[in-house]
Amino acid sequence: MISVLGMGVAGMCVATTLAERGVQVEVITPEGAPDPVSCLAGGMLAPFCEGESAPEVVVRLGQSAADWWGARVGSLVRRGTLVVAPSRDVGELDRFGRATQGHHWVTPADLEPELEDRFARGLFFAEEAHMDPREALRSLRIRLEGMGVRFHHGATSGQVIDCTGMAAAPHLPDLRAVRGEMLALFAPDVTLSRTVRLLHPRFPCYVVPRGEGHYMVGATMVESARNGPVSARAMMELLSAAYTVHPAFAEAEVIQMGAGLRPSFPDNIPAIRVQSDRIYVNGMYRHGFLMAPALAEELATTLTQEIAHAS
Repeated sequence: MISVLGMGVAGMCVATTLAERGVQVEVITPEGAPDPVSCLAGGMLAPFCEGESAPEVVVRLGQSAADWWGARVGSLVRRGTLVVAPSRDVGELDRFGRATQGHHWVTPADLEPELEDRFARGLFFAEEAHMDPREALRSLRIRLEGMGVRFHHGATSGQVIDCTGMAAAPHLPDLRAVRGEMLALFAPDVTLSRTVRLLHPRFPCYVVPRGEGHYMVGATMVESARNGPVSARAMMELLSAAYTVHPAFAEAEVIQMGAGLRPSFPDNIPAIRVQSDRIYVNGMYRHGFLMAPALAEELATTLTQEIAHAS
């Protein structure tokens, strides 16, 4: 038996890969635990865009994420990522293009007609995708329960794999919090079909369509462990960015404001750590949905080999 602690993206990916390989798994969370911070994510599978600031390993391993999720959840949308910048920040677009790969130059209105006259040119990352994080995690749970995996709040009963994010900080001294804030908007007058990233020297952000007029706008990246409500600054910057993408966002309804702490190691690379008799899968930073499948597959391969050798 393997006991997976945590129902965020890391825990659910680990439990899924182990169960798919025939390993007996249980998933444990404390009773009354809040929704995992993964639920506030953009759900973007954008390895090439992340290459602007992320290490090469994130770009390389992240390229398999869309296929992994697409085989298991129904909300995956493969329509690429469109990157734009206001005319005053066109230098940011050139810089982003030089720092990344997997793109080509486009006229944004050719992909998203509602952006006509707003942006003269953009970068299109055709191989990228996005999905609804809550729906994705819910789909994994249904899949796991169908394979006989038990979800409960009790004690562990086997090898422990800790995927609890910031809750594991007492055992991982170099783990730090990076605060992220997001907004969920209902804007029925806006029709965007793919993720749009807006570049800005101070607060770059992204707008992710969720369907039927719903959009996620995110996300700030603040080196802070303050786990409180969304700040006024963040709300103004995110709304300003959304308005820059499309003026009709000015009439949108704000249906959710969320803030959470992303667990991050000093190099911002998610990792598997083994300490004593416990395995940690942590440090997801802003790459949870992008990197968790690759880490989970790596860990599942190692554990199943160990189980085979021991039997």
